[in-house]
Amino acid sequence: MFGSKKTEIPAAESALPGREEKVQVPESHFVNGNPLQGPYRDDTEVAVFGMGCFWGAERRFWQLPGVYTTSAGYAGGYTPNPTYEEVCTGRTGHTEVVMVVYRPAEVSFDELLRVFWETHDPTQGMQQGNDIGTQYRSAIYTTTDEQLDQAKRSRDVYQEVVSAEGFGPITSEIAPLGDYYFAEDYHQQYLAKNPHGYDCHANTGLAYPGLS
Repeated sequence: MFGSKKTEIPAAESALPGREEKVQVPESHFVNGNPLQGPYRDDTEVAVFGMGCFWGAERRFWQLPGVYTTSAGYAGGYTPNPTYEEVCTGRTGHTEVVMVVYRPAEVSFDELLRVFWETHDPTQGMQQGNDIGTQYRSAIYTTTDEQLDQAKRSRDVYQEVVSAEGFGPITSEIAPLGDYYFAEDYHQQYLAKNPHGYDCHANTGLAYPGLS
């Protein structure tokens, strides 16, 4: 059951029940030493991105100047405090995501969007490359109205780019962030702990032109 690949998001009433207990994660980021969990600095904002397996995605963001901290987690689903094994069944509704806590004075949300669009294929629906299932769907979850507006406008801008190259419609889910659940300790900053681990993220070669 846990190994099956699911490509349809379950209805809320059929999702796994989950649990009240939160997953325990380290206090600090393995790479930069900043707090992994909030509350965060007053000069930061938060955005959440799903772009396939969260291991490689998280590394793309923590390497950016102006990013205060990152974490791997689950969002967009129903099951409270899910485990990785439960998410893999497709019965929680979640997708693998990266929470990015950043300083807007040092890195813009549009720059985060550039990394998002350029390092995965946002047209694949419920998969990313050979990784198939609802947990690999593309998504942007926002925490401010301005982020939501910019994310939607960036999708329209980037759609022109991918259409010109013969790709189909962008399938990325764009919505305000609901519940965010931290992934287990071993997923946090995975590629810093395992430098030769699995990473499906590479530059697609399709440049995101940015918002004017």
